[in-house]
Amino acid sequence: MTEEQEERGVSGFEKLRAVRVEKMAALRDAGVNPYPYRFVVSHAVAELFAAEAALAGAETEVAVAGRVMAMRGHGKTLFGHVEDSSGRMQVYVRKDELGEEAFARFESLDLGDILGVRGVLFRTRTGELTIRVVSYEVLSKSLRPLPEKWHGLTDKEIRYRQRYVDLAVNPEVREVFRKRSVLVETMRRFLIGKGFLEVETPILQPLYGGAAARPFTTHHNALDMTLYLRIANELYLKRLLVGGFERVFEFAKDFRNEGIDRSHNPEFTMMECYAAYLDYNDYMDMVEEMMRVIALALSDDGVVKYGERVLDFTKPWKRLRFFEALQEKTGMDFRNQTDEVLLAQARKAGVVLEKGIPASRIIDEVFGATVEPDLQEPTFIYDYPRELSPLAKDHRSEAGLVERFEAFVAGFEVGNAFSELNDPIEQRRRFEQQAENRARGDDEAHQLDEDFIRALEYGMPPAAGLGMGIDRLTMVFTDSHSIRDVIFFPHMRPEEGR
Repeated sequence: MTEEQEERGVSGFEKLRAVRVEKMAALRDAGVNPYPYRFVVSHAVAELFAAEAALAGAETEVAVAGRVMAMRGHGKTLFGHVEDSSGRMQVYVRKDELGEEAFARFESLDLGDILGVRGVLFRTRTGELTIRVVSYEVLSKSLRPLPEKWHGLTDKEIRYRQRYVDLAVNPEVREVFRKRSVLVETMRRFLIGKGFLEVETPILQPLYGGAAARPFTTHHNALDMTLYLRIANELYLKRLLVGGFERVFEFAKDFRNEGIDRSHNPEFTMMECYAAYLDYNDYMDMVEEMMRVIALALSDDGVVKYGERVLDFTKPWKRLRFFEALQEKTGMDFRNQTDEVLLAQARKAGVVLEKGIPASRIIDEVFGATVEPDLQEPTFIYDYPRELSPLAKDHRSEAGLVERFEAFVAGFEVGNAFSELNDPIEQRRRFEQQAENRARGDDEAHQLDEDFIRALEYGMPPAAGLGMGIDRLTMVFTDSHSIRDVIFFPHMRPEEGR
């Protein structure tokens, strides 16, 4: 620390960083590159534990690399812990084996430095598997100290904003994202096994659709046209059904210009899949099967703990009809009522809404406020009102309803599916009704998509479609209670001063 820095009154953090910068400079002065190009790793830490008997008995030299997470000295010996993505390994260093200069350099390492070590395995007197180091390399000098206390709600915002540090020091956070990867890969294998083809559809769209949401808007300079980040990929996937692909799916990044809460982020991941010649009943069965397969991939018995609740995905899901669930919860019948009556019923149910909101929005708001929080066990809510589902097929036996279901777990929706509307005349009528809702102030209403209607006029086979929220599913299967916990880099307000 220089006298000039002390006079300027630099912070404690800046002092610590300055010391590390000086150590980096000292490495360079000694001819050591603190940021070399590569290091040959022979084993991950977990592999060393698995292969201990063969490696330790043969005195085979091994090489591991990772971040220094602990260091303690005992005179002419040092013990430390190096952590890679698979686990943590103790290392042991002796001055008489390394030499005085190399030992001193090892002794000056800081927590957070990334290190490569070579040596042989042995067990210490306390029984801990350890590498006796014969040589090492500094692979990346860390200039910022790792936080000493990184757990707890008070650090949540910092953890989300500096996810790289959160991951570096919290193995349980890394495990959440490992499970997310297993979830996605299991779902992909399941769908491919059912004959689905993985495809890609546009993220930048000239007309947004497929969901009730506000879009993000951008401009394409060369074409001089407004484009939208997709809010859903549904209409493009159904175009592929028209084109002759009978089973398609996509893991899609979607973007909705909406609020942020524990289950919503402006950028999120959906899996959508569409199958010709199936209906929503087939898809309920398929979702049950797929969720059971995922649960068994992420747990020993298909049973998942979420908060205080135990969710058993090996059992059949509960199945409740939309209006019956709503009436059971509120004691009121919301079918075939005027807007005035619906507003009054909403107030009675504790949901206060402004006049002029379409009936469909009133019903949806009341359902979301009263019924959804109690849907903790895996549950299908099915047979929705037509007004809430402009892309779903009319119910085959009950007027005013459509063949749609939503999948709920832990009090929030994780999936949405329906028998797809493939009648172009009826689809146009539904879009026109949505346009009327938009004129009345519903800025999340669907837009009229002439090209999609044109595609339907060429003929789309009877089909069913499904969208499942990957982020929310990851929340359920990792016992995470905020969507920010399962997205590497969730959206945050700008840092103060930036």
